Amino acid sequence: MKKVISTDKAPAAIGPYSQAIEVNGMVYTSGVIPVDPATGAIPEGVEAQAKQALSNLSALLQAAGTSMDQVVKTTVFIKEMDAFASINEIYATFFHGAFPARSCVEVARLPKDVQLEIEAIAIK
Repeated sequence: MKKVISTDKAPAAIGPYSQAIEVNGMVYTSGVIPVDPATGAIPEGVEAQAKQALSNLSALLQAAGTSMDQVVKTTVFIKEMDAFASINEIYATFFHGAFPARSCVEVARLPKDVQLEIEAIAIK
């Protein structure tokens, strides 16, 4: 049985999808972008956007009853591969112990023209 996960501490879905779904003890998030859920603002700069997106992801996982430490896989979509090192520095501060498996893909465009989007799979 699947359970819909939703929180106002992460950006609301901007289409016909759920923020996250839990099934059989696993949590699958939708892509999370760097929108401040309280104001709707998008921070300036790739580092600030990385921090906001990862903070949003963390809040979504907490709402699902898990945490960043339980993430087993992430996919990071970035607008410019040149920003990879900067994003990596911020990314590393959100995980402790063994890092999750990860894919990173450069894309032409992201929702709201943000610099990155991240999705995750976590153990509950």
